[in-house]
Amino acid sequence: MEDPFDDNYFMKKAMQEAEIAFENGEVPVGAVIVTNNRIIGRAHNLTERLKDVTAHAEMQAITAASNFLGGKYLQGCTLYVTLEPCQMCAGGLYWSQISRVVYGASDLERGFSVMGGHLHPKTEVVGGVMEKEASELLKRFFIQRRNLN
Repeated sequence: MEDPFDDNYFMKKAMQEAEIAFENGEVPVGAVIVTNNRIIGRAHNLTERLKDVTAHAEMQAITAASNFLGGKYLQGCTLYVTLEPCQMCAGGLYWSQISRVVYGASDLERGFSVMGGHLHPKTEVVGGVMEKEASELLKRFFIQRRNLN
């Protein structure tokens, strides 16, 4: 029998967070952090609302998960994020020692892989999960934003 709590299941939860960001005028990136099939951190971009360039979905989710666990390390946890993490977020993920990062759309301009960022050597990375849906949401957001200006 298939595990209902697979990467697609949790990426859908991250996509729900991205939709909230979209509705609030934020770049639609959502993230959830999971351990033992339980979401222990969830977030979306808050850079506009908080007027804080570091308020990316991943950074907010790391903080939430760390608070939940009562510690700074996220070993045994998986981050699901709709867009490939940037170099800043990769640094936070590196220091958290998260076990897995699963992302949807690649960021060919600012993603950690093209910017020279690194994750912890023990972190497994999986890209392209629900890539089409994540990319379409981002495209829709930027088209709408251009039309408003």
